[in-house]
Amino acid sequence: MSRLRLMAVALAALLLTSLTVGTATAATPYCGITWGSLPKVNNTMYQTPLFNVRAGEHDCFDRIVFEFKSGQPAGGYRVQYADEVWTEGQGLPMGSATNHGNGGLLQVTLLEPAYDVNTGGSTYPHQLFDHVWDASTYKTLRDVVYGGSFEGQTTFAVGVRARLPIRVLTLPPDAGSPFWRLAVDVAHFWQTP
Repeated sequence: MSRLRLMAVALAALLLTSLTVGTATAATPYCGITWGSLPKVNNTMYQTPLFNVRAGEHDCFDRIVFEFKSGQPAGGYRVQYADEVWTEGQGLPMGSATNHGNGGLLQVTLLEPAYDVNTGGSTYPHQLFDHVWDASTYKTLRDVVYGGSFEGQTTFAVGVRARLPIRVLTLPPDAGSPFWRLAVDVAHFWQTP
């Protein structure tokens, strides 16, 4: 074999080995989660008022559920990581009010009010800076703090352990719940530990 041909064979073998090793060491997504941490947005505004917030733990993620009154649809949102979250209307900083430590801060803005648009009466019985869900024992969530409702949108500051993958689901009424719901999921890890 010529010297040039030997070098080409050696180079091909080296390249094949590096591709095989690179593939074998690639991280596996945690629970198959491929959501990412970029902002999630549906800019459609609804008038269906918020009335409840709850949270839960799942095997691969923690979930916050926002529930809306009546049989009308809901599902407008802007969910993103932020350096600071501001209250609706007054524009007061909320980050220091959350129990997120050195973790991440998630801004959840619902494009629905927390009041009846016809009467102006509140449908969500909380005040600015109320800790509406203590998630300090959860794997990822730490705290959910109410930031008020103004001009048809409602904001929450959510403290999390770190900037992890997020997804948002709009859940219509079903056998499990007669209400429209918006679920925000935050993964426990980026990849399988």
